[in-house]
Amino acid sequence: MATEIQESTVSKKMLWAGWIVSAIPIALLVMSGVMKLLRPAPLVEGFEHLGWPANLALALGIVELVSTLLYMMPRTAVLGAILLTGYLGGAIATHVRIGEPFIGPAIFGVLVWLGLYLRDPRVRALLPLR
Repeated sequence: MATEIQESTVSKKMLWAGWIVSAIPIALLVMSGVMKLLRPAPLVEGFEHLGWPANLALALGIVELVSTLLYMMPRTAVLGAILLTGYLGGAIATHVRIGEPFIGPAIFGVLVWLGLYLRDPRVRALLPLR
């Protein structure tokens, strides 16, 4: 038995609010991904401080940028949000492991899903807040 998914419309205010909320983690994740590709000295030092080999920066930068690009495109935004959740979970685990605050990656994860919730009726249908 086939079921139809009814897509509700998104008000312009909600759509704009969703994109504004989404823009914050998008901007910071793109900047972070580009920095991993460029590998400046402070990034290499940061990787050493976190206990990661600097040669992983390229791969992590590519994963970060591809996941963010998927999140930005409406058709693949849910997949992008899932991938970014995993990526940010790894960042949280890294900071917990060395005893540093992890609130930044946690807030980015919340903003990723809040922005998607506001701009995608499919996510609102899946997680109805009442």
